[in-house]
Amino acid sequence: MRFLVRVLVSAAALGVATAVIPGIELLAGSGWSRVGTLLAVAVIFGLINAFLKPLIKVVGCAFYVLTLGLIALVVNGLLLWLTSWIAGKLNLPFHVTGFWPAFWGAIIVGLVSWLLNLLIGDRPKRDDDEPPPVRVVRVR
Repeated sequence: MRFLVRVLVSAAALGVATAVIPGIELLAGSGWSRVGTLLAVAVIFGLINAFLKPLIKVVGCAFYVLTLGLIALVVNGLLLWLTSWIAGKLNLPFHVTGFWPAFWGAIIVGLVSWLLNLLIGDRPKRDDDEPPPVRVVRVR
């Protein structure tokens, strides 16, 4: 269920990015075709983020520290651009024209996803009958 919610949130965020950023194109014709394309691209984007992003963070740890995390914006843009390339190879009508549209699109996707996750509350809820965890500390 959480996977489906994440895909829907990502698809909505990608839809906003295609509407706002001129270099991100969704060339599908009808409404349902556009929705299907956005869902497929959201799955691709999620898989890329799940597999490559942790690897990139480990390999580029020094760059993350050196730039105070701002390199993450560039990495997210490149991952969105890679998603566009893979979508093109799969004959999906989704295209990012260059680095700067991918950069700004990744920022829009991140912000919209964050806002939607705040509204939806994707975290599993704790059972109210369960007592809070107790931490035992010894004092000498």
